[in-house]
Amino acid sequence: MALAEVYWDHQIPLPKLAAVQAKVTVALVALLCFINSYDGEFVFDDSEAIVNNKDLKPTTPLNNIWSNDFWGSNLSSNSSHKSYRPLTVLTFRLNYLLAGGLHPVGFHVLNIILHAVISALMIDVFAILIGGLAYDEKGRILNHAPKTSLLAALFFAAHPVHTESVAGIVGRADLLCALFFQLSFLTYCKAFNRGTDGNDRFSVHWVMVSLLLCAAAMLCKEQGITVLVSELLRRGLLTRLTLMGLGGLSMLYARWRIMGTGPPAFTEVDNPASFAENIFLRIVNYNYYYCLNAWLLLCPWWLCFDWSMGCVPLIKSATDWRMVWLLLIWCVLIGLISQALCSQDSQRRRTLTLGLVLLVVPFLPASNIFFRVGFVIAERVLYLSSAGYCLLLAYSLGHCCCRWKLLCVLVLALLCVYVARCALRSYQWRSERSLFTSALSVCPLNAKVHYNVGKNLADRGNSTAAIQYYREAVRLHPTYVHAMNNLGNILKERNELVEAEQLLSKAVAIQPDFAAAWMNLGIVQNSLQKFEEAEQSYWNAIRFRKKYPDCYYNLGRLYADQNRHVDALNAWRNATMLKPEHSLAWNNMVILLDNTGNLGQAELIGREALKLLPNDHTIMFSLANVLGKLQKYKESEAFFLHALRINPNAASCHGNLAVLYHRWGKLELAEKHYELSLKLDPEAPGTRDNYNMLRRKLDQLKRSTP
Repeated sequence: MALAEVYWDHQIPLPKLAAVQAKVTVALVALLCFINSYDGEFVFDDSEAIVNNKDLKPTTPLNNIWSNDFWGSNLSSNSSHKSYRPLTVLTFRLNYLLAGGLHPVGFHVLNIILHAVISALMIDVFAILIGGLAYDEKGRILNHAPKTSLLAALFFAAHPVHTESVAGIVGRADLLCALFFQLSFLTYCKAFNRGTDGNDRFSVHWVMVSLLLCAAAMLCKEQGITVLVSELLRRGLLTRLTLMGLGGLSMLYARWRIMGTGPPAFTEVDNPASFAENIFLRIVNYNYYYCLNAWLLLCPWWLCFDWSMGCVPLIKSATDWRMVWLLLIWCVLIGLISQALCSQDSQRRRTLTLGLVLLVVPFLPASNIFFRVGFVIAERVLYLSSAGYCLLLAYSLGHCCCRWKLLCVLVLALLCVYVARCALRSYQWRSERSLFTSALSVCPLNAKVHYNVGKNLADRGNSTAAIQYYREAVRLHPTYVHAMNNLGNILKERNELVEAEQLLSKAVAIQPDFAAAWMNLGIVQNSLQKFEEAEQSYWNAIRFRKKYPDCYYNLGRLYADQNRHVDALNAWRNATMLKPEHSLAWNNMVILLDNTGNLGQAELIGREALKLLPNDHTIMFSLANVLGKLQKYKESEAFFLHALRINPNAASCHGNLAVLYHRWGKLELAEKHYELSLKLDPEAPGTRDNYNMLRRKLDQLKRSTP
């Protein structure tokens, strides 16, 4: 039966708005909070899930999204995270098609709109959870708690913990999951409607639609299936349990089969508590994580894009002072549960029970109870759970004993703080530089934060500052192989080869299958003229990564340095077979064949390369040199001129074209291009001497002319 008018609703310090007005108000607040993220960049996980995800591109078969995970890897792969979210990837692909490429504005705008829609729909969800199902004479659902549901929806729209889900494009999975979660719940409620005779009736048809929407939520993100628990709290027990149970078991079985019947493989770095040998300490740390998640809901000021790698030190003893927080959260939770179960007030029991269900149930997949998860804390997983918290907060304010005016001020102040925090945090999510830097004050012990700040600085060319952050990352986490690899690369470029070799050797000793570190170690060893060690390092890299064109390219350079020309050509040929657009490998083959006098083969390789890379000016330049030596002057000239149209400021190209004209007898054109080359690069080797030779020849011609 439906409940009567909720008695505390009139105490909420908000005006009573019509349904449409309330939804528009909530949507506008949601837009206000996150609108400044609309023109942000692709940041953090967006690189892997969107920028580097081939499933978004029109050239990739659409069927791939049904067999690959969220990051574009095949689900059967051992490295797959088993996150099966094809509907979310499909929306990314639609964004790509509509924008004609990877333009982040469209991705961000859709995220903001989705959050606004979800926030508005929360009014209907909260109204049913608080006031129950009631119908007017036209069969429409009545809202018995218009002020409470509006306040809870406003809190939801403006809660800062949602920033990662809204401002981070990868958060689309949480948004779509929440949307289908709501639609499934509301559709299920529609199954309980009032007939023309005034009696409530149960519709199997709408329940089936609800199950389909639940499946859609699950195909957006795994926690979508938790909507079934919320729906089981409605009426029609036997039929409902049968349909919901069969539907839920079918979805779980299908998900299990798709995942490859095995869980994803995570490391201790991803979730250190789950690797604790002592079961007691494992449980204690899990509970401490719950405390931190609760704190993010209560006080969403300390927000961080990543909470791993030392950000949350493990509790290793029962005497740790943080044990107090565990006791506190369980005291509060037990108190709320006792009120929900034992209160004489039926409206209080209902609101507290459903609020707790909405708070706890969507969080269960991230709780480490059923399976190990790949993170310590992730703000995005609180998107749905925060709805339960907002409902409980609005309920608490409705029972506040303060005077009405003071309560009004407090509510308004809290909403203003939320909006301001959202605006600040969404601004920080606009670029990787501001996002990573913002985490330094929140998690100074997090090695990954320092690593990401260093990587961002290195990408922007500030290698000196990047070194400091990479060193700090390694200091905080001495086995952080990716930080060692990147630091070793920078030191290699700065010619600090001995330390670079030490770092890279340590990285591969810690993680022997780290192919990139093996390749970089080979480059350093080659520079140190440790040729045998370098060759072995390159082959180790190829052993751990079969398709590694860059490694074959560097192996070819090693062989060329040792005058092992056939081996060098074979290595570069392997690089081009694995990566046909590998310009450097093609160019080196042409140059090596040219230098060793194999001009005919060099010409064939150069022409083959230009079929694949028709606008590569470096290959045109090398092929033009070969054709010039073969006295195919006209063709050589054409390639030189084409290369100069692409790169008009290439001093070497002007210089070599001048040499061609010099040989060809077109002395005035030779003089022109010698002068252009010297103007661009006065120190160009050989060009000054060739120019002086030409000037002497021109002077002789003038003197000999009568």
